[in-house]
Amino acid sequence: MKMKLRYWMLFGMLIVTVVPRLVYEVPGLVDRYLLYPSQAEQRQAGMDGLAKEASKSGMAQWENPEWRSAVEKQASSLHLGIIVKDASGRERFRFMPEGSNYAEIRQIVFAEKGQLQGSMFLYGPKPGNGWGVALSIIAAVGVIVFIGLKIGRVVVKPLEAASAAARRIAGGDLDFELPTSTVAEVIDVRNAFHAMRNELQESLIRQSRLEEERRFFISAIAHDLRTPIFTLRGFLQRIEKSMHGSPQKLPHYLEICSQKAEQLNRLVSDLSSYTVTDSLDLSMRRERVELNRLLADLVAEYAPIAKEKKIDLRFNASPEAIALHADPHLIHRAIGNLMDNALRFTPANGKVTIHCSTRENRALFSIEDTGPGISAKEEARIFEPFYRSDESRNPEYGGTGLGLTIARRIIRAHHGELAVQRDTSDEGAVFAGWLPLASVLK
Repeated sequence: MKMKLRYWMLFGMLIVTVVPRLVYEVPGLVDRYLLYPSQAEQRQAGMDGLAKEASKSGMAQWENPEWRSAVEKQASSLHLGIIVKDASGRERFRFMPEGSNYAEIRQIVFAEKGQLQGSMFLYGPKPGNGWGVALSIIAAVGVIVFIGLKIGRVVVKPLEAASAAARRIAGGDLDFELPTSTVAEVIDVRNAFHAMRNELQESLIRQSRLEEERRFFISAIAHDLRTPIFTLRGFLQRIEKSMHGSPQKLPHYLEICSQKAEQLNRLVSDLSSYTVTDSLDLSMRRERVELNRLLADLVAEYAPIAKEKKIDLRFNASPEAIALHADPHLIHRAIGNLMDNALRFTPANGKVTIHCSTRENRALFSIEDTGPGISAKEEARIFEPFYRSDESRNPEYGGTGLGLTIARRIIRAHHGELAVQRDTSDEGAVFAGWLPLASVLK
């Protein structure tokens, strides 16, 4: 049962007040109804008979000595006290047994012809209250002890545990569990501590992952920068030597230096784009974009590269216009990265096909190539930053390992999705994605 603390206090005060009083009445009730029920019934019947006889006789009979003696005898047998007063309040008769405490239990009025003649008061012995007092004291102490133990279990113990947990949190220890309670406020404190613990644990896990990514990021950058720089330095030294010994090799060395410089330029460009994708929501400039036209422009842009590599580059446009509400520069960069990836891995005389269509409220696009394909192991990590397949480590295909990561981040920032579909024949790969239509975002 869950209650607020103020209700617990009211409940405790009610128990402390009521229980001792109820226990105080127990001895009298036991005597009356369990131990001596016949005696109580006899006294009640005697009182009823005496009251009835006195009412019939009126005040005149109380001057009769025989009547008074008979009443005294009957009252003595019933352990009753009697006081009779006339209309003026003057006492006319008194009988009160000695040795007991008596209390008024009934009043009988004498009237004749509508005029008050007098009153008779019946007194019965007060029940012995020694046991009642003792039991009520014991009950009060028991109730106080019970309430104290209950408060200790549902309030004090959880709060002490919360205090200890706070000190453990300050020391960096998040492995704790607070005890349950039935007090609403204590339950709220417990839930707040557990929520704080869970959030701190998740925060530490995220921090650990970010630190791991940072170290990997730095080591990957250092590796990717060191390789072309080392090559450039080596060939520049050869150029220096060739100027004196073998000038016919200079064009070849210069071409290699140019390739490495281009590789460095691509790395710096991708690193810049990768860092920008962390805050795309703040930097995006959305406008109406026609997807067919954007893809056609990309195909035209990459056509010379495809022609140079003898790759058949095709575009299957949608028969209907596809309008997006997106940042055209970012979408151009995302799909451009996919096309660049496809052309880089597709061998000579291969084919790269771009598809575009709509389904329900989505614009669908895909880039399909006839390259070496993607293994099941690589499929799970293909979008990780700096991840490169075994084929991409070949200088002929080599990239920075950020192109696909940047593409997916851009697509997701536009509330879409990008995934890889591995061909069952292990030949070629398909990168498929979707973006919401402009009508959906309005």
